[in-house]
Amino acid sequence: MPLNMTGKIGIPAAAGSAFDHGAFDAKTRRVFVAHTGRSCVEVIDHDTREHVATLQGFPEVAGVVADDGQVLVTNRGSASLAWIDAASLETRAVFGTGFKPNGVAIAARRGLAIAACIGDETHAPELHCIDMRGGKRTSLDLPGQPRWCVMDADAGRVYLAIREPSMILVARLPGLRDVQHWKLPVAGAHGLDINHRDGRLYVACDDAAVVEVDANSGEVTNQWPIAGAPDVTFFNPSTNTVHVAIGKPGLVQSIDLRANTSAQTMTSPRAHTTAIVAPDTLYVFAPSSGEALVFQDA
Repeated sequence: MPLNMTGKIGIPAAAGSAFDHGAFDAKTRRVFVAHTGRSCVEVIDHDTREHVATLQGFPEVAGVVADDGQVLVTNRGSASLAWIDAASLETRAVFGTGFKPNGVAIAARRGLAIAACIGDETHAPELHCIDMRGGKRTSLDLPGQPRWCVMDADAGRVYLAIREPSMILVARLPGLRDVQHWKLPVAGAHGLDINHRDGRLYVACDDAAVVEVDANSGEVTNQWPIAGAPDVTFFNPSTNTVHVAIGKPGLVQSIDLRANTSAQTMTSPRAHTTAIVAPDTLYVFAPSSGEALVFQDA
């Protein structure tokens, strides 16, 4: 079924700007979103549905993840990864990374941070694993441009979407060893999320399809068409649904895995980023109006 809009939350000085990834921290009940166009991080209180803070000083902020009261932010403009305390909203540390860090993942209990760096004309793309407590960093050269990344439930492996050649790169943590390349049947691997319960990965690809992959073997187990080139992709374990944000024309495509059906919900032009709050809420960030659109995932 399509999503149902339940409200809108205004974000200061955001109309006509640009957002990137969003994340929900269950410990503080706050939603954090990369406000790329203003190089800041916006904070929303999920329970009151109010904007509570704008955190400055994150150059060309791109990726945001949260876990157990800790938030990580990738800053493309400063080749860095920032660690924010979700309660105090203070920056606890800033780590250097490769050029143009984008995808990011966190395992707070293990103190591990992952940053996938796009690179530039003179610097190859890299994957970094950082010990948040001691700052030790391990890096791995990548075979192509990285997109999003996730870890498994035990934070023993990282999965990274590579745009071209389209694949999922898998590596053991924390040493980034035992690397595998799982090629995909659809070009342009982009958005990525994991179903820990069933051991499945969901990869939204630029050539308008979502591919389901066995997280243990790399076997492709299913595939669904979508309405266009995707970006942020979330799996909701409560509804067993994969939500894919598609910026053009501006919609969320929701794939019901149990019924094997798909539905589209129109959102806003260029709205390509979301944040999931299980069991029943999806935030969609609308750059044209500078709002967070709140939808119910029934």
